[in-house]
Amino acid sequence: MRSFPTLYTKRLVLRAFEVVDAPAVQRLAGDRNIAATTMKIPHPYDLAMAEEWIATHEEGWSQGRSLSLAVERHSDNGLVGAIGLRIEPDHACAELGYWIGKPHWRRGFATEAAEATLAFGFNDLRLNRIHAHYFRGNTGSGRVLQKLGMKHEGCLRQHVKKGGAYEDVELYGIIASEWQTIHANGL
Repeated sequence: MRSFPTLYTKRLVLRAFEVVDAPAVQRLAGDRNIAATTMKIPHPYDLAMAEEWIATHEEGWSQGRSLSLAVERHSDNGLVGAIGLRIEPDHACAELGYWIGKPHWRRGFATEAAEATLAFGFNDLRLNRIHAHYFRGNTGSGRVLQKLGMKHEGCLRQHVKKGGAYEDVELYGIIASEWQTIHANGL
């Protein structure tokens, strides 16, 4: 089995989750604001859910289908969120997903972590395309994807039902050649 990668940025370490991270995951992901901006995180979100989620990571990575990494600050090893890729190996593409705990919003952590994750996806995993989506009202996620150089590819109208309401989902994507061009010219 291949080991999880560890990615380093200026302020962050992206590393494999461990069971001891479950209380911090539950505290951060359990915030109603996180559930409101993500498709798959429910509210309430209890400790057992965090433990079960972490337990799925090893199998997903060993099968080459997913990569889930903890986003942690260099300065104090504090967990700030999660980032990952849901990989379609047959098509050399992946979906980027992430969440950052509310106490850490508006500090550039999502962009910094996502840039490292895209670099890993394109350079190490040799993906051809990475896409991401967000609920139309989550403009912060939209700005993150735009900063990464992703292009708006459309809106999936009333695509999911969250909290009893249908949500429009904005879709963004980038292909490897675009990523390489951006980074050859400096992001």
